[in-house]
Amino acid sequence: MDNNFLTQITNGTIEEVESGRNGSFVLVSYRDCPNCGRADQTIRLNVSGNTVIMDENSNRIPLRDLRAGMIVNAAFSNATTRSIPPQSAAFVIQVVGRPRNEDVTVGRIVDVDRRGRSFTTMRDGNLSSIIRFNVADDAQILNGLGRSMNFANLVPGLRVRVRHADFMTMSIPPQTTAFEVRVIQ
Repeated sequence: MDNNFLTQITNGTIEEVESGRNGSFVLVSYRDCPNCGRADQTIRLNVSGNTVIMDENSNRIPLRDLRAGMIVNAAFSNATTRSIPPQSAAFVIQVVGRPRNEDVTVGRIVDVDRRGRSFTTMRDGNLSSIIRFNVADDAQILNGLGRSMNFANLVPGLRVRVRHADFMTMSIPPQTTAFEVRVIQ
């Protein structure tokens, strides 16, 4: 296709997918759009029978397989409406990533293993609520103001909100991977 009629998004996030009598669309937020000007934007990509929708392996998939949170690359028409959000005809939508399944747990740190880069929490003094969190290398650790802090600053007694994988081992205590640790007051 001639790039004069085409705009592309790289690593956009699906916010909403709708299919109905009045048409189908995918609402995408994005930051990497070379021809768009602004940094953070949202666009409603109108999907027709001519829109090619693919998975990570370039296999065609139906619109109903798209979900909020998926990461996509998209090619769409330069002709957009002046509405908020703008709308455009989608030519290609390709899934390039899927959201991790995750949960959130709030508890007080009762033990920290510095060498193993893990810590254990408990809620309300309830022994059955104990969980050991293995902190991923790319995990964010934030203080009460939302600023980055070091793993070394996690100490017993701190109350934390942990965003973690939605699976746990069957060990005692159960263990899972922490993606984000936020100290809360």
